[in-house]
Amino acid sequence: MASGLDIEARLVITFDGDDIQVAGAGGYLIINLPSQRVLDKLTSGPPKDPNAPPKPKDRSAPDPMQQLNGLAHQLGLVLELRVAGKTYVTFGTGRSPKITLNAVLGKIGSFFK
Repeated sequence: MASGLDIEARLVITFDGDDIQVAGAGGYLIINLPSQRVLDKLTSGPPKDPNAPPKPKDRSAPDPMQQLNGLAHQLGLVLELRVAGKTYVTFGTGRSPKITLNAVLGKIGSFFK
């Protein structure tokens, strides 16, 4: 595996009319989403068929956030996800991702919109 990556990047990605900013320096990478609505849209997945039977939960499936944290840690990266300039989750700094209070409050707030 790689011992570490050295990144220099500035990128703006437009997704459904919203600008997602990606910036990196050294081993630190920041992804900034403009709003909770954009985060919800990105993480919702494909549209669900209302007639499809519910899928059973697979308890043995690995946690995607833990997998991302492990990958960032292996690559020597710190990946920070921000929404509207506020840090939500930091990957690669410890044994598990660090979820901030901003993420919890933002998700609760998105239920009421």
